[in-house]
Amino acid sequence: MAGFLVRREPFTPTPFNRLFENFLGNEGLATLASNFPAAFEEGTLAIDVSEDEKNVLVRASLPGFKKEDVSVEVHEGILSVKAEHSEETEEKGETFYRRERRVGSLSRRVALPSDVVEDQIAAELKDGVLTLKMPKNAKPSPKKVKIQ
Repeated sequence: MAGFLVRREPFTPTPFNRLFENFLGNEGLATLASNFPAAFEEGTLAIDVSEDEKNVLVRASLPGFKKEDVSVEVHEGILSVKAEHSEETEEKGETFYRRERRVGSLSRRVALPSDVVEDQIAAELKDGVLTLKMPKNAKPSPKKVKIQ
């Protein structure tokens, strides 16, 4: 019995993708993404997200940024980090004149793995690393309901 290879095209819709396209209409997965934005990440800022029993920890690389350049927001389980920096230098000498501008921005939106207490978040920017320590919300415990 001879076997043969089948070439797989990575950009050809798979039966799984076709299922969503047939179910959701022509918009396909884009409709799904717009209905569930928390499931999709946005931005270019490199971050690490971890958690322990009590906290969600986030570390973001922001070399060259000052704390005044950074904005952090948490709303409904979505963390948004934005950093914008602009710098202008001017140098004059006997026979030269130079003026330079540097502008940079980074941002990231990501869904947090757990609910956090938004008004107790601690943030620190040290040595180009932004560290966020976010206490987790206590999980609701089941309550016994007495029937009368």
